Amino acid sequence: MSGRGTGGGRGSGDGLVLAIDAGNSKTDVLVVSADDGTVLGAARGGGFQPQAVGVEAAVDVLARAVDEALAQAGAAGAPSAAPSVTPSVTPAVAPSVAHVSACLANADLPVEEEALARALHARAWGASTVVRNDTFAVLRAGVDEPRGVAVVCGAGINCVGMLPDGRTARFPALGRISGDWGGGAGLAEEALWHAARAEDGRGEPTELARALPAHFGLGSMYALVEALHLGHVPAVRRHELAPVLFAVAEGGDTVALGLVERQAREVVALAVVALERLGLLGEPAPVLLGGGVLAAGHPRLNPRIAELLRERAPLAEPRVVTAPPVLGAALLALDHVGAPPEAAAALRARYGERYGEE
Repeated sequence: MSGRGTGGGRGSGDGLVLAIDAGNSKTDVLVVSADDGTVLGAARGGGFQPQAVGVEAAVDVLARAVDEALAQAGAAGAPSAAPSVTPSVTPAVAPSVAHVSACLANADLPVEEEALARALHARAWGASTVVRNDTFAVLRAGVDEPRGVAVVCGAGINCVGMLPDGRTARFPALGRISGDWGGGAGLAEEALWHAARAEDGRGEPTELARALPAHFGLGSMYALVEALHLGHVPAVRRHELAPVLFAVAEGGDTVALGLVERQAREVVALAVVALERLGLLGEPAPVLLGGGVLAAGHPRLNPRIAELLRERAPLAEPRVVTAPPVLGAALLALDHVGAPPEAAAALRARYGERYGEE
């Protein structure tokens, strides 16, 4: 089993699974029939940030979306769905839910997964609960079986791999202290560093020194540094600078191209190590690329990743994941309860249709 779980094993409950995909900014929840893959309830909620607000308060945010999805499932005919309750109250057990699969941001270490699994299971949403890092949802959403490697490059960067027998490969993904480099936030920080040094003469000239402040309507890097330091440009807007970096690289700027090249090499380094740990380097295996930076399909980044993979892992099959991660969380739930393959296939097909209507 990948991830950390608690409660009953396979086959408990009577036909429903609950899937949760929770990122920093939003949460998606599905209630799915394990018999035929029908989506019986779906809801969206706020972001999951246990480090900022505490575990119980963060789980309260999940509870709002879970209650809504379970209520929909009850309206659709699911037996004994949990009633809507206030977030601070533990709901009654929903005996029809065989398993809860929760793929959560900020569940970076096994010890964190274990603690979060206990916290979610205490809410009695299902007979068993497994918590995984949210990168596993991206991986499972992009493959027909739980086999392969996924690299997510969003605000940060992370990589996981898994095999059908439950073996996994993973990294702490805690930033520079765990050896990580890049992601949208990291690229923005690097771009700012190079641009500031270019303007004051300490570094190599780069178009970034003009383009980054211009994005905010400012005339110099000094003005942008001042605005960021004093809060006139909120820190949360730094992520807007990653696309500027890629645009400058597309124009042939040497410094910007160097940063894009390094990001490509970091993605490939993660993927190759994960493939090697799982014994997949010598056979065809999918390498799924997800997160905002990779999903954007930057012409200087994704083709370079594919080129580097051909050199270091010739049998790897890189592709961008476009399916929403909550689909992966739901497929992991179906895997756990031993649902028939037809249920997974139907879920994948029907899920897109359902969300295409929203």
